[in-house]
Amino acid sequence: MIDRTGLAEFLRNRRQALQPEDVGLPRGQRRRTNGLRREEVASLCHMSVDYYSRLERERGPQPSQSMIASIAQGLHLSVDERDHLFRLAGHTPPPRGTPTDHISPGLLRVLDRLADTPAEIVTELGETLRQSPLGVALTGDTTRYVGPARSAGYRWFTDPAARRLYAPEQHPFLTRMWASGLRELVTLRGPGSRAARLAELLLAGSEEFRRVWDDHEIGVRPHQVKHFVHPEVGALELNCQQLVDPGQAHALLVYTAVPGTESHEKLRMLSVIGAQSLS
Repeated sequence: MIDRTGLAEFLRNRRQALQPEDVGLPRGQRRRTNGLRREEVASLCHMSVDYYSRLERERGPQPSQSMIASIAQGLHLSVDERDHLFRLAGHTPPPRGTPTDHISPGLLRVLDRLADTPAEIVTELGETLRQSPLGVALTGDTTRYVGPARSAGYRWFTDPAARRLYAPEQHPFLTRMWASGLRELVTLRGPGSRAARLAELLLAGSEEFRRVWDDHEIGVRPHQVKHFVHPEVGALELNCQQLVDPGQAHALLVYTAVPGTESHEKLRMLSVIGAQSLS
C-alpha cells in the first residue's frame, strides 16, 4: 500500500538536498530556492510538473514502477534510497544483484561534468542509458531505442545503419567482439537472462551471428582506440577510457583525441556542430 505522506516527505527532502550543479544544471544569478525547483525535478524525471507536484502534495494516483524508477534516477538516488522509494510507493523494489538501468549517483555526477566531451553510460549489453551532449553529436541519440534494439550488439547484427559509424576495416573485429562478449554474458547470467534472450533472437534472425557464435570465441575485448566515421566531420580516431561501476554492471565511456591531431581538431568542430544542433 502506498504511503502518501512518507512518499511526499521523502521526495521533498531529496529535492531540497540537491543543488543544480549536483545534476548538471546551471545555478543562475537570482536563485533563491533551497535545492531544486519542482519543475527542474520533473524535467529530470521526464514527467509533467503537475504530476510530480501532486506526489509531493500527497495527491494523484499511485505511481507505476516505471515512474518510480524514473524519479529515483532523476533525483540521483542511491540503490538503498531507490528501494526505499519503491516501498513508499507501494511497490516491491527490483531484486538486488541483477543488472538494472538505475545509474549510481557517483557515475551520474561524473557524466554531468563532461558536457564538452563525448561520453555515455552503458549497460553490460551495450544499452545506452545516458549521453553527454557531445556524445549525442558523435553517435546520435542512442537512448531512443526500445526492446532488443537498445543493445548496440543487437543492432550491429540486425541494422546495417549501425555499422556506418565505424571504419569498414574494423567491422570483422567488432563482429567477433560483440559475439564473444554476449557469449560470456550468457554464461555469467545464465538461461532465462536478458543476455540469453538476446542471443536467442540473434541466432534466429542473423546468419552472420550464427556463424561467429559457433566459433565459441571468448575474451575478444574492445580496442582502446576507436575508429569512427562521422557523417559531417569524417574519420575520427578516439581513445576510449572506461570507468566501471561493478555494483550496477554499468560503464562510463569517455572518448578523447590526442591533442594536436586531426581528430582533435575534428572533435572541436563536432562540439560546434552539436551546439548549433541543440540550439
